[in-house]
Amino acid sequence: MHSHPAIFRAVRHTAAALRAGRLLAVLLAGAAAPALAWEPSAPVELVVPAGTGGGADQMARFIQKAVTDHQLMRQPMTVVNKSGNSGAEGLLEMKAAAGDPHKLIITLSNLFTTPLATGADFSWRDITPVQMLALDQFVLWVNAKAPYASAKDLLEALRKAPPGSLTLGGTGSKQEDQLISVLLETAASTRITYSPLKGGGDVARALAAGDVDMTVNNPIEAEKLWREGAVRPLCVFDGQKLDYRAKVTAAQSWADLPTCMSFGIPVQYLMMRGIFTTPGAKPDQVAYYNRLLDQVRALPEWKSFMERGAFRQTAMSGAEFVAWLDKADSFHRVLMREAKFKATPVAAVPASAAAKMAPAAAAAPGALASAKK
Repeated sequence: MHSHPAIFRAVRHTAAALRAGRLLAVLLAGAAAPALAWEPSAPVELVVPAGTGGGADQMARFIQKAVTDHQLMRQPMTVVNKSGNSGAEGLLEMKAAAGDPHKLIITLSNLFTTPLATGADFSWRDITPVQMLALDQFVLWVNAKAPYASAKDLLEALRKAPPGSLTLGGTGSKQEDQLISVLLETAASTRITYSPLKGGGDVARALAAGDVDMTVNNPIEAEKLWREGAVRPLCVFDGQKLDYRAKVTAAQSWADLPTCMSFGIPVQYLMMRGIFTTPGAKPDQVAYYNRLLDQVRALPEWKSFMERGAFRQTAMSGAEFVAWLDKADSFHRVLMREAKFKATPVAAVPASAAAKMAPAAAAAPGALASAKK
């Protein structure tokens, strides 16, 4: 068999050219590929504008653990409590961190109430909305040894007792817990002494110790003490009963709690649990955190966490979330004005607006049937 060196050389040259061509194609394809989507390049700090042990703190630490355990983010996430001045410390720190995409904050109603109560130079519009995670409930609680078997019993006791003789413990001053105490005063036509404490965990412990007569803790803040038989829930400040039917104690589930409205307490109030980032965040940064939170909410552990805390599972982002926030802001201005909690003048909202806002807000920010004293 004859050899053909020229043909072999041609084949080798052709093969080399093809390899070079493929390499060039790969290089060109790489050059044409879009840049990787944004992701954090430094540790992410999750700020809690409230004390430890409360509902916001527990949810923040749940998120941090879920992100860590399931390796949902390459960078670590840390939780930092900034509760000073009714949470204004944390809110103002976020506002000052413009352009830093490595800071998040978990929000609650003090997003709206704290600027009005303290005069802090802050609006929810100063930071960037990412996602609402859920709406948190408020429950009327008493010590398990108290003689009140129902909200009706407590309401009657309030009416009969000397004004101010019964104490309600709550988180901070002129925030959601104290707002609800004002509405309870209206329902009972009396005065309740309000005792401000640092966070929801402190509030629950004060009730279990008998240092206060009642609280309006979020479910997750007092759930453990209820299981242990230290506190007793009387009713929920929602227009409907809770959905969770698994027994918390041997005798009761969250679904067994009546609404406070069924006892003549005309109060509905739900609180946002949401995530924001710093001013000026770019769309791809917001999108990254939305995807991250979607992953967290898809976990089985999240479902268990929602049930343990009896949350209303209402997630939203984008324009829908912004519209909700705008309604919630207007609603809280009405509440704060009627409760005389505003530290500085704000744009007036007609008193009739409270009644108009309440039905819509009941499904979102919260609602009340009467806020006037």
